[in-house]
Amino acid sequence: MARMLTTMEGDMRSSRFHPLAFVFLGAFLSATTAAAGPKEEVAAATQKWADTLAENKPESILPLYAEDAVLWGTLASTVRTDRAGMRDYFVSAFAALPNLKVALGEQVIRVYGDAAVNTGNYTFSYVKVGEPKTLPARYSFTYVKKADGWIIVDHHSSAMPQPPK
Repeated sequence: MARMLTTMEGDMRSSRFHPLAFVFLGAFLSATTAAAGPKEEVAAATQKWADTLAENKPESILPLYAEDAVLWGTLASTVRTDRAGMRDYFVSAFAALPNLKVALGEQVIRVYGDAAVNTGNYTFSYVKVGEPKTLPARYSFTYVKKADGWIIVDHHSSAMPQPPK
C-alpha cells in the first residue's frame, strides 16, 4: 500500500496524472453507486410497505396503494376494489393479528417500463393471547411508477399451503 501511494504521488507530480483526477473519479463512483435502479426502487417500496404495516394503522398503509388499487388480502374471502373496502380489510387484519409485523423473504422483481411486479414470500408475526405466532404467506405486488415513486395497484396475498401428506 505504501509503495502504491508513493507511485501515485510520483504520478501526481509528473505530467501524466492530474490531481483533479481523484476528485472526478470520486464523484463518478459516488454517482454510479448512489443511483438505484428500478428493481432496487421496487424492493425499497416493498420494504416501505412492510415497515408501514408494522405501524398497525390503516391510515398509514392506505397511501401506499393507488386510489383504484385491488387488494386480495391473506385473510380475505373477498377482493377489495375500493378505498373503504381496503380500509375495512386492514382494520380487521390488525384486530385479528395483534402487533402485526412482516418479514420479507425471497423476492422476484420484474420491471416493465413504468410498471413492475414483485412476487415472493413473507412471514407475518403477531401476538395472540400473549403468545407469539407466525403465518407464512406468498404475495404478488404490482406497482406503477408515479412522479413521487412506485405505488401499489394490485396486491394478492395468500397463506402458504401445507405440503400434501
